[in-house]
Amino acid sequence: MAKRASARRRPRNAKAKSKGLEPRECRLEAPVGELAEAAAQVQREGGTVVGPYKDPLGGHPLLLAILPIESIEPTPFQRDLSDAHHKRLADVINKTGRFLDPVIAVTAPAGGFWTPNGRHRLEAMRRLGAKSISALVVVDREVAWQILALNTEKAHNLKERSLEVIRIYRGLIEEDGSRPETQFAFYLDEAALVTLGVCYEQKPRFGGGVYNPILRRLEAFSEKPLRGAMKDHENHAGMVLDLDEKVAAAVAKLKERGLTSPYLRAFVVARINPLRWIKGEYPPLEEVLKTMRDRAARFNVEKVKPQDLAGAMGPPDEED
Repeated sequence: MAKRASARRRPRNAKAKSKGLEPRECRLEAPVGELAEAAAQVQREGGTVVGPYKDPLGGHPLLLAILPIESIEPTPFQRDLSDAHHKRLADVINKTGRFLDPVIAVTAPAGGFWTPNGRHRLEAMRRLGAKSISALVVVDREVAWQILALNTEKAHNLKERSLEVIRIYRGLIEEDGSRPETQFAFYLDEAALVTLGVCYEQKPRFGGGVYNPILRRLEAFSEKPLRGAMKDHENHAGMVLDLDEKVAAAVAKLKERGLTSPYLRAFVVARINPLRWIKGEYPPLEEVLKTMRDRAARFNVEKVKPQDLAGAMGPPDEED
């Protein structure tokens, strides 16, 4: 039996002024060690170091720098660029005449810099013809993997989160696929997002919102190496996509009967979902998906009445 996923706990409010550094303790006279190497790279790229300091919470060394705009690129595993969003940002920056929100930068493997959280700000500045951009240069390259936690400039929808997670996952495998999956739980946010990411890769118009609550309950990060765990996620994704075909067929039959609702897919999935009747430990995900697939294939649309749809809620159906 599968265990219920444990709920995340946010840290309680700490006692005032109980953590971090005093302002004077954040000062660094000059970059040293790895920070000095990062400062040298800034200079090699044609940038300027404004100053080194320690971040006031964790005491990690940072550089405030101005980088040539051509020297920095978004990490390759970020969500797709929103054309409308970066144009709006460009308009606001242009009206104020100020760029007040430095991007985070880490050294890129092939030279230059990556930003894990500034894709839209970077594109907005390029749209305005800027020569350079202000950045907080972080020595620890692992920050690049922490994109979901860092990227707060535009809220992620489920598809964007899932595609970012699967891109991060594939990047981690390329670096070293022998490391356990649980080591990267913070970077990947939720195990279900890996499976959904595979689904969205194979079917861009996939309506993952109706399956996410099920996957979140039943999938957890494993101690398997990343390469092995990826095979499990790919297997689960295949089962979900197979199930989705059966659900789509049932939805099509409901429409043929003249039943209309933006929540038809969510309605069918809710009807075939066995978890709502289960108390205690859940069955394994594979068993649940197989049960749902069989129920979807046998779904009797003749028993569905218009009033049954009145209370149907969930993510609106997406076009295939």
